[in-house]
Amino acid sequence: MNIGPYALANNLFVAPMAGVTDRPFRQLSKKLGAGYAVSEMVTSRKDLWDSLKTSRRANHEGEAAPIAVQIAGTDAQMMAEAAAYNIDRGAQIIDINMGCPAKKVCNKWAGSALMQDETLALQIVEAVVAACAPRGIPVTLKMRTGWCQAEKNALSIARAAESAGVQMVTVHGRTREQGYKGAAEYDTIAAVKAALRIPVVANGDIDSPEKARDVLARTGADAVMIGRAAQGRPWIFREVAHFLATGTHLAPPLVAEVERLLVDHLRDHYDLYGEFTGVRTARKHIGWYVRALPGGEAFRARMNLLEDCDAQLRAVSGFFEGLGEHMDRIPASAAKAGDDDEGVPGQARANKDKNQEETAA
Repeated sequence: MNIGPYALANNLFVAPMAGVTDRPFRQLSKKLGAGYAVSEMVTSRKDLWDSLKTSRRANHEGEAAPIAVQIAGTDAQMMAEAAAYNIDRGAQIIDINMGCPAKKVCNKWAGSALMQDETLALQIVEAVVAACAPRGIPVTLKMRTGWCQAEKNALSIARAAESAGVQMVTVHGRTREQGYKGAAEYDTIAAVKAALRIPVVANGDIDSPEKARDVLARTGADAVMIGRAAQGRPWIFREVAHFLATGTHLAPPLVAEVERLLVDHLRDHYDLYGEFTGVRTARKHIGWYVRALPGGEAFRARMNLLEDCDAQLRAVSGFFEGLGEHMDRIPASAAKAGDDDEGVPGQARANKDKNQEETAA
């Protein structure tokens, strides 16, 4: 599968999630089998570009190509400028956010709120494509099925976006009104795929190899995008890839491997955020890794009291070494997750930790 000039390793994508898909998470997911990863959304507001949060989101040091950055906003010219800003900082693909259902985003008429105004949505698409095309940068679009059940307009927006030069469309199988409730539906995604010539990606409720297979078959989509199911389970990408290729399941990862993966992830996380913020923002990641493991919740409660990197690393290693005394591999039922999308899923669980910094741009 290709996006513009970029040939992807496979058709398994990491969903953009605010506060989650930072550079360390994207790199780990790619290492474990994801063919493509999109950054957490970057605001189009110039006054926030110099903020520490935005500078971290625009950090792609050492990241393997293609580097894809998602931008969010409501003004066509500002979105075009945001695209150029991120291209100057290494972005090789620009993704337009029309999928985030978070109130703080939609109340400003960004994210999935743009689907209520197709004229504005198309103006933004055209402006971003115009800014990117002369530099050879592909533009992609992520959206929902519509604003509400009575207004499912993903198909019309997707057709207009393709005509305007968008080179890939991702559809989450829920309306903005649904948020993350109920089940994702795939008929709308199938209709979009049938109508477009460009690649179409299916997103929503993909949390197992079997579900990935079924969604690909049901929609005819070119790829699937996985979000929350990868939180604390980044090896899901290699599990899905193996299943799609062979029809058989990989054995769950060894406890020792998960310990190594998490420790390496944490070290990269601390390098990006520094000790004070790094320790606090790492808590959600650790919590996701251990949530379904024996003693995981009790460990999480203790771990959340730790205030420095070394103590956090020692605690994590101690927990997994203790677990390894009782089992060689992670239980097959561990780390199952719910639906996926950008923005809110990472936020919802992160909010359980009162020290977690704000994650939505």
